[in-house]
Amino acid sequence: MNLQVLIQQGESDTLEFKQSFDKEAIETVCAFANAKGGQVLIGVTDEGEIKGLQISDETIQQYINQIKTQTEPGLVVDIEAHQIDKKTLLTIKVGEFPIKPVSFKGRFYKRKANSNHQLNLTEIANMHLQSLQLSWDAYPANDVKLQDLGTQKIQKFFERVNQKGRFTLNGSLEENLSKLQLLKDQQVSQAAKLLFAKEQNTYNIHIGRFKTPSMIIDDKMVCATLFDAVEDTMRIIISHLKVAFEITGKKVERTEIFEYPLDAIREIVLNSIIHRDYTSPVDNQIKIFDQKIVFFNPGKLYSDLTIEQLKTDSYPSRTRNKLIAEAFYLTGDIEKYGSGYQRIRKAIQDYPTMTFEYEESGDGYMVIIGYNQQKQTTENNGGVTEGVTEGVTEGVTEGVTEGVKTLLQFIKDNPGLRTTQIEAQLNVPVKTLERWIKQLKDQNKIEFRGAPKTGGYYPAQN
Repeated sequence: MNLQVLIQQGESDTLEFKQSFDKEAIETVCAFANAKGGQVLIGVTDEGEIKGLQISDETIQQYINQIKTQTEPGLVVDIEAHQIDKKTLLTIKVGEFPIKPVSFKGRFYKRKANSNHQLNLTEIANMHLQSLQLSWDAYPANDVKLQDLGTQKIQKFFERVNQKGRFTLNGSLEENLSKLQLLKDQQVSQAAKLLFAKEQNTYNIHIGRFKTPSMIIDDKMVCATLFDAVEDTMRIIISHLKVAFEITGKKVERTEIFEYPLDAIREIVLNSIIHRDYTSPVDNQIKIFDQKIVFFNPGKLYSDLTIEQLKTDSYPSRTRNKLIAEAFYLTGDIEKYGSGYQRIRKAIQDYPTMTFEYEESGDGYMVIIGYNQQKQTTENNGGVTEGVTEGVTEGVTEGVTEGVKTLLQFIKDNPGLRTTQIEAQLNVPVKTLERWIKQLKDQNKIEFRGAPKTGGYYPAQN
């Protein structure tokens, strides 16, 4: 591309302007090498004004040598001189380095947007593992032996994998674990420890029910191997969700309608557990409020994945814990190729006031799913603005009211039945049925006649 056109486009994730060659220019070269490559234009101001510079025959070689000796591993770059309006510019081109990260005077940088970002220890480790196409969970868990793994948990996993059919495991326990790289040279991997250990002490999941940000009305902690952790976490979340009952059909059938789509909640829980940074001492956190649920896990988005990409339906798959993700893929709990957020967005389509937000927060990642109760809908053709409130409380109230009406009609059609008999016919939980019966009795719409053990409910005689 013509240099003048390139300069007009301005600085970017692959282009930097420097008025002179200095340590910041070498820092930028290092940052480009740790990203996807780029070039530095020497003799151009930050604003894109061409100033030019004085060079001698030895200048280019001196710059090449400085970059090579001050970076580790030593970078060999391509430097060329150019003339624009009788002014001399230099272009320093560097490609993406295959084994990352590269350091400049003991510090590590990566190019993000149009600036250089200094890497912390976790980012350095993750970049190195990724460049080697390795992941932390493939390394040995030196504190765990094969006998420390739960045999029943492993066999149950094998059964689920074979049933799903994405892979066949027909060898011995050790052979199967080795085939999946969960066991190597009799050494248990970090992934196997997290998936199957008899005792799990690597991380916790804190789940709190909040009335306000400072008022906790319930607090639970999950400390389990990963497959169990998903189920335990889902069970606790569901216990705090409101639920409506829709009763339809000539043969009375009950359908539960939760205030949040459970498929979406499960997908978020899976992502939080599978993709968290297990080298961090910080625990996963789930906060359940009246109108939202907040999920937090340590570890930012992995590799070059961005929030903007996640908002599309074609974002790339990036996996911090490859063996853990592979295990959940083989059991059918997840899809391998980055379709989780697509499924979440699809699941909440039937909840018109529901919001789905996500962002990097500190050294972690946060997802918020909740309700926008006051959603304004404008009809352009009539100029009418209608305030729409579709909070979950209304849905639950309507569901319960419909259930009470159905119960009253059932008692009218089938007088004299006891609670257990009604429960069997309506397929409604006992506690729910008792609550509906109390409501009808309080309204003097039904009454109990006969002895406690042999009597039943009848329409009230008003």
